[in-house]
Amino acid sequence: MDFNEIQELIKLVNKSNLTDFKLKDKDFEIQIRTKKYYKGAQQTVATHHQPLPATSVTPVSHTPHAEPLQMTTPAQDAPKGKNIVEIKSPIVGTFYRSPGPDKPVFTKVGDPVKQGDVVCIIEAMKLFNEIESDITGTIVKVLVEDASPVEYDQVLYLVEV
Repeated sequence: MDFNEIQELIKLVNKSNLTDFKLKDKDFEIQIRTKKYYKGAQQTVATHHQPLPATSVTPVSHTPHAEPLQMTTPAQDAPKGKNIVEIKSPIVGTFYRSPGPDKPVFTKVGDPVKQGDVVCIIEAMKLFNEIESDITGTIVKVLVEDASPVEYDQVLYLVEV
């Protein structure tokens, strides 16, 4: 699917009564959500991506979620004697723990996660990318504060497997 076809899809969704449109193919996935889908959203957002490890794309309107967070570094606070695996950021962007301002966080310390579960969102270039766990285990530490910038390969979570 090329850029012009994506633009046509956006126009068609805007003219229709649809609020959410998703198209999957073996090589790509596109999801278009209108501002009717998000209360208070500014515009219609289309996302398009090639499959990436531990990443999928979904637009969201977001403001920081207020929840206490203990900031630590993986080396100093990793639980000793346990099999701990890191979930790292696959992209540079802004880290969000929840899908929206009035929504609960995806994961918190003590929550079980399965491979494929969404653990956070990272906004990059006005696109909101759902970051999925590539392991099954229990969240031990959250290492990034909500609405803060993250770098490529930065550790976001510690998971006990």
